[in-house]
Amino acid sequence: MHAKRLTSSLLFRIIVAILAGIVCSLFLPDWAARVFVTFNGLFGNFLGFFVPVLIFALITPAIAGLGRGAGKWLGATVGIAYASTIISGFIAYAVAAAVYPTLLRAEALAEAVDIDEGALQPYFAVEMPAPFEVMSALLLAFTIGIAMAAIGTPTLKSGAEELRQVIMKVIERFIIPLLPIYIFGIFLAMGMNGNLRLTLSMFLKVLLLAIGMTLVVLVLQYAAAGAIARRNPLTAVRNMLPAYFTALGTSSSAATIPVTLRCARANGIAENVAGFVIPLCATVHLSGSMMKIGLFAFAVLHMTTGGVSAGAAIGFVLLLGIMMVAAPGVPGGAIMAAVGLLQSQLGFDDGQVALMIAAYIAIDSFGTACNVTGDGAIALVINRFARGDVRGERLPADATA
Repeated sequence: MHAKRLTSSLLFRIIVAILAGIVCSLFLPDWAARVFVTFNGLFGNFLGFFVPVLIFALITPAIAGLGRGAGKWLGATVGIAYASTIISGFIAYAVAAAVYPTLLRAEALAEAVDIDEGALQPYFAVEMPAPFEVMSALLLAFTIGIAMAAIGTPTLKSGAEELRQVIMKVIERFIIPLLPIYIFGIFLAMGMNGNLRLTLSMFLKVLLLAIGMTLVVLVLQYAAAGAIARRNPLTAVRNMLPAYFTALGTSSSAATIPVTLRCARANGIAENVAGFVIPLCATVHLSGSMMKIGLFAFAVLHMTTGGVSAGAAIGFVLLLGIMMVAAPGVPGGAIMAAVGLLQSQLGFDDGQVALMIAAYIAIDSFGTACNVTGDGAIALVINRFARGDVRGERLPADATA
């Protein structure tokens, strides 16, 4: 049972794909390797076509759904969650600017992730133009979603929700299962082009940094929440540990909700507050995911273009915080939602996107654990203010719809 569960894990398959790509690069003939390079070209082009559709299909119903059960605590919770997420992104940029010049000294990733040049070429390529640009998809989703939430359109909402389910099924049954092959092809090409050592060196350094920074984010969140809610932050964190370790095992915020609820109640949070805030934050609070994506994205930029300007980083973080709200509840969902932004805003190519996907999934559970544990900090803040509401406004009964 445990062996079957391990082999079905996406993380396990990604690790096997990376190791297999490295090993096969030592002996696989060029003609065989070109088969995987061809597949990678086709899969990368499909992602370019599919990502704008994904953004529109997932963000539209997410925004429209905020109109149901709307109230001031809904706005307050979403606002705090978004602020926490983008603050995590700003911290990632600050750490990258301070640490990467030393940590990644003399590293050069530009050639290491170039799968379009060098010894291996695809047998053929098929152009797959996207129906619209990423930014167009985002603007269209916001326009339609906000209008649907404002005027109430049950038929359109039902259709948007069905489209979201269709897109999630494509992600779960087609894109996610093929990711290990895609990652295998990337590491195979890097190994055969002789650029693997530098890439793995960067990969491991930033991976360890990202794990450590997710813990730093939790410390900051509970220090702030403890001060606002007048609770001992150490006690609050200790009570949330079951949720943290459950998320490490499941890599799913949604699957961890029952445990997170129990932990929140152990921190003295009112039942109606916990029942509202925890499920909502499982969707909209992604500080750990933001930290991971930010650190790896800024690492790639540091080694290809020398870094990123503060203005570009701020714009990237602000948009990424919005786009990840639409991430489906499957492993790797957040990075799939971010692919379009990485390409359009930061100029990532297929190889760099593949490395981002591999890096993200490699520590997916640590980001998820940071997300759900941070949900408890937000619940502490909302609980403090909700109890102080002299008008006794009721919390929305169905905030996650």
